[in-house]
Amino acid sequence: MSDFHLQDLNAPILVAPMAGGPSTPELAAAGSNAGALGFVAGGYLSADAFGEKLTAARALTTGPLGANLFVPGPSAAIPQAIDGYAHDLAGEAEHYDVRLGEPRFDDDAWAGKIEVVLDLRPEVVSFTFGLPTVGECGRLRDAGILTVATVTSLVEAEQAAACGVDALIAQGPGAGGHRGTFDPVADPASQPLAQLLHAVAIGTGLPVVAAGGLMTAADVADARAGGAVAAQLGTAFLLADEAGSSPVHRAALTDPEFTETVVTKAFSGRFARGLRNRFIVEHEDQAPFGYPEVHYLTSPLRKASVAAGDPHATNVWAGTGFRKARSGSTAEIIAALT
Repeated sequence: MSDFHLQDLNAPILVAPMAGGPSTPELAAAGSNAGALGFVAGGYLSADAFGEKLTAARALTTGPLGANLFVPGPSAAIPQAIDGYAHDLAGEAEHYDVRLGEPRFDDDAWAGKIEVVLDLRPEVVSFTFGLPTVGECGRLRDAGILTVATVTSLVEAEQAAACGVDALIAQGPGAGGHRGTFDPVADPASQPLAQLLHAVAIGTGLPVVAAGGLMTAADVADARAGGAVAAQLGTAFLLADEAGSSPVHRAALTDPEFTETVVTKAFSGRFARGLRNRFIVEHEDQAPFGYPEVHYLTSPLRKASVAAGDPHATNVWAGTGFRKARSGSTAEIIAALT
């Protein structure tokens, strides 16, 4: 059992894990140094690289640290549909002078990352896209690591409780980035966060963190008043000094050209929320399900778009409250939130 509890945080804030660049060891450590809980995002990394980042974060803070893992699930890809999407994207590849990536399925180095967590023992490990096995959950808890599952519905919360996790993150529909939904082809849950938070807390009796679209001190206070032990925010930290957000990502968040976010599967084959750009407008209807196959297919294209300083062929993940994101140090942002 863990000696650490989310209720112990001096600042009831989780700096959300944001895989693919925004999360850095410096961001995680700065969050923890400010009395909150910073996370090292394990998604898309090899087990060795994940371990290096977790070790680097630990060297920068004596506070609690969290690690986040993507849970692998069965592939939803239909090869013919993936091939058709590649054909549809040929013009994009020509425009950005790249070759599309090779679609493939993998488990994001799941077993290796579980061993990294057991070896380095961050205070918390959270899961996205699903749940560990009961055995894996037990091993982590026996190692003194607090286990937390991201859920988007009461049904998922009940499954997580049955798995043996210690706490839950209730992710509402306003969240930026990938939806944490267990079923990769299910329509994104639209239940308002306040309702989801109440249902999950009452239905499971577990401590619950509120997440999704929270950007201000008032948002955090409302979540706490609604029964959350803490609030998890990601978009609020995209402009932080310590974040690894690309210049293209940072500029787009404050560019008046972008007026709304939408949920799309066009970039990764799995639903995620980001700024509505040209790529989404032109390709959402063509995009098939298939994660991580579509993620790998579009990866070179997205990288080329960023390298060109162009926000219109890359994923600019952001929650619905993105206009309220503020620059500054992580400590300053946390102070403003609390």
